[in-house]
Amino acid sequence: MFKRATTVVLVAAAAAALAITAAAVPESRATSSATAAGGSTSSASATPQPTTAATDPTIGRTPTFSVDFDTPAAADGPFAATYAQSWQPYPDGTGGKYYSSKMVSAHDGYMDIALDGEHGSAGTFGTPEDAWSHVGGSFSIRARATGGDKNGAAIMLWPTSNDWADGELNYPEGNFDGSPRVFHHSMLPGLEKASDNYNTRVSWRDWHTYTTEWIPGRAIHYYLDGKLVFTVARNVPTTPHRYMVQVGNWGKAGHLQIDWVRTYDAQ
Repeated sequence: MFKRATTVVLVAAAAAALAITAAAVPESRATSSATAAGGSTSSASATPQPTTAATDPTIGRTPTFSVDFDTPAAADGPFAATYAQSWQPYPDGTGGKYYSSKMVSAHDGYMDIALDGEHGSAGTFGTPEDAWSHVGGSFSIRARATGGDKNGAAIMLWPTSNDWADGELNYPEGNFDGSPRVFHHSMLPGLEKASDNYNTRVSWRDWHTYTTEWIPGRAIHYYLDGKLVFTVARNVPTTPHRYMVQVGNWGKAGHLQIDWVRTYDAQ
């Protein structure tokens, strides 16, 4: 998994005005003990079921939000201004060196989050008006990493309330020198560190599409390149969440490259 020295506790605010604080997170998370598709270890409730959800939920649908990063933009202010309707970054200086706007640019058709072992980066995908209001739907990202060993990324649905017990859904998450994983967290107060886990066993170094389908109160379906790989039918959020990414401020130099992001709000 992505060994985060800090985790951000997000504070909801209007438009792009966000604040974060840091809290310690252990390097391991609890897992339960049944085998899911692909040979991963998780709970019985987290085994994929033969339902219509086995079909990629984004096929034939028009996204409610989409960004392709086709417009080049230099790091720091130019990127934030160019993508103001698509990317809501954490303010510089929050969480110490955790976020730095100078790390994010767009070129060659993708968003480039540079990794230098000193500065992290984090932000929410979506418009200033709608980024924090998702209740269900499908969330897709196409990404890869180059270099960045010992660093990693967490792409997640995080509760707008900032109450961890409202549910944290991380996919993909992991160190770049490992494999992207699912970490589907408990919603039981005091037990939020526990999670149902799935290892994709693919490489961060290759382009892959990661899709999370959220059916409020019922189930979360996780897809890899359009194929259902993991389902969890417990600890399913029902309150507003945001779709976001964060990388650490440690490890070797490298890049997290994001080709595009699509969100499809619940029908």
